[in-house]
Amino acid sequence: MEPPLRWVIDVRRLAAIDLWGLHGRPLRRRLITLEFALGIVLPMVLGSVCLTARAPFTRVIGAWLVGIALNYVPLAFHAFRLSRRGALEAELAGVDARSELRRYSRRQFVIAIPLALLVMSFLRPPRP
Repeated sequence: MEPPLRWVIDVRRLAAIDLWGLHGRPLRRRLITLEFALGIVLPMVLGSVCLTARAPFTRVIGAWLVGIALNYVPLAFHAFRLSRRGALEAELAGVDARSELRRYSRRQFVIAIPLALLVMSFLRPPRP
């Protein structure tokens, strides 16, 4: 049996609780899904532009932005999968949304660490 990886975030649960919020309103779901999609596109474009610069520091910033954009890929993937009718409700069945939201709000800083969520999405075994 593997030891638990306490530092690993369940990316699917993070996306689900972010989509749900406190009340699970449809407008919030659409806005968060849009946020995840724009979280891929905007930093990827800006990072790509920065990577073409001559200044080394600007290239470092560009690489960091591309890494941030790649963090949003698993979030957007799960957001689209959870957008099917009843999928989000099934994912959060029996979960105290308020405490989960509090817990994951404190852990969202890892989005600023390039590739962190992308790697964590592979460390957690997929659930049905």
